[in-house]
Formats: sequence, structure tokens, C-alpha cells
Amino acid sequence: MRNRNDQKLEVITPSTLIVGVDIAKELHWARFVDYRGLELGKTLKFRNDKNGLRVF
Repeated sequence: MRNRNDQKLEVITPSTLIVGVDIAKELHWARFVDYRGLELGKTLKFRNDKNGLRVF
């Protein structure tokens, strides 16, 4: 399993944007980080509807 994790890490380059999304019933939260794990901008809150998806 360790080898598979190494393979995943090898594809992360300086141009990679990593997006983590906390999905909930009404409000979702997203965080954007660079390849080093440094947060880019502020955490984004968006509603669970079409307009919220457009905001995201």
C-alpha cells in the first residue's frame, strides 16, 4: 500500500491545485491548497443548490 501512496504523491507538481470539500446537507465548505499544502485564499462556503455550485 505504501508504494501506491508514493505513486499518488509523485503526480503532485507545483502546478497542482488541491481542493478539499466538506459536503453537508445545506452548506458546503471548500479549501484550496497548493502542492506544498499551503492554503490559497480563504475557505469558501457555498450553498447546496445550483447557484451555490456556480459560486464554487
